[in-house]
Amino acid sequence: MGVLSITFHCTKDNLEEWENYIDETLVLMTENLMDVDKYILSEVHSDYIEDGKNYNLLLIFENDELREDFIKSELLNISERIEKKFGQEVMIFNTYLNPKKTRL
Repeated sequence: MGVLSITFHCTKDNLEEWENYIDETLVLMTENLMDVDKYILSEVHSDYIEDGKNYNLLLIFENDELREDFIKSELLNISERIEKKFGQEVMIFNTYLNPKKTRL
């Protein structure tokens, strides 16, 4: 199993536009990802973030190879689209999760 956590940080000034983008575009892009077995799109609650908000997309792949293929192609494409639309107002952080034990 390959797991990738993608965190999006949006500045306070662009939250409404970003949330619309999530609902209208990011969800559709995620639904159309062929190699993703399962996903969870979340709004992240944090007591420590005051300037904006975080959102997380957790992607689960059948194996690490499919995760790597996604990172090299699809993630690059998604990141470029977001950067083109939002510039530095939405930052993207990727975290590779390597499960030690799971019960999904």
